[in-house]
Amino acid sequence: MSAVGDVTKTHRIGLLATVRHCLTLCGRNLLHLKSSPGEIVGFALVQPLMIIGLLVYVFGGAIAGSSEQYLQYALPGLLVQASVFAVLATGSGLHQDITNGVFDRLRSLPIARIAPLVGHLLGTLVRVTAGVLAMLIVGAMQGFEVKTDIVRTVLGLLLALVFASSMAWMSMLVGLLAKSASTVYLFSGVLLFPLTFGSNIFVETMTMPGWLQAWAEVNPITHAATAIRGLMTGTPLGNSVWWTLGWTVALTLLFAPLALRAYRRQV
Repeated sequence: MSAVGDVTKTHRIGLLATVRHCLTLCGRNLLHLKSSPGEIVGFALVQPLMIIGLLVYVFGGAIAGSSEQYLQYALPGLLVQASVFAVLATGSGLHQDITNGVFDRLRSLPIARIAPLVGHLLGTLVRVTAGVLAMLIVGAMQGFEVKTDIVRTVLGLLLALVFASSMAWMSMLVGLLAKSASTVYLFSGVLLFPLTFGSNIFVETMTMPGWLQAWAEVNPITHAATAIRGLMTGTPLGNSVWWTLGWTVALTLLFAPLALRAYRRQV
């Protein structure tokens, strides 16, 4: 009995070691970018230019009367859309690691069992931060004006990241349960369209038909876009910040335990 107790004690990993393992695996995920420079260029430069170019300059004049006016309305919501779109790719990366046997190799190492999941999450959030900042810079170069102060702007960006992290848990759950990569991509696409297009990212909800307006007003993306728009441009915030934080807590409490449970079955 004593020997068994010693073995159990030997494999127990403390909090600081767990944090170190998570950061190490986060670094591993980011190192993959060195071998994929196209991903950096695409995510940090091409994607912001493409989104702003297609959505603002193609539709802006028809929706708001001018591209400049529409850019001022749409960019905060586009930051939310870009962050959600990026974290929904977390599941596909996780699924790829499982398929390539990376998790099998990690299982043989004396690391915290939660580290691969949290490492993926942190690595994704670093990429999201770079992409959101790049989009904000591109938007500013095109004429977007922050009408509040630096503190509120930073709070808006942090709120976008915190909200995106809750969506990442949902994507990781799908990545762990899916039988194929195509299932993960299909889920991301199916989820992204009703969440982003059925919100106030592109147009005011009052212009929508009643049934869609009802959905848009409870949609967490609407609350996140309203909150970030208010923090950056000074439009009325209402309770949008609290709604966004509430959705973040609810989604995390729902999907993080399910993802951890699915992950333990994998390892």
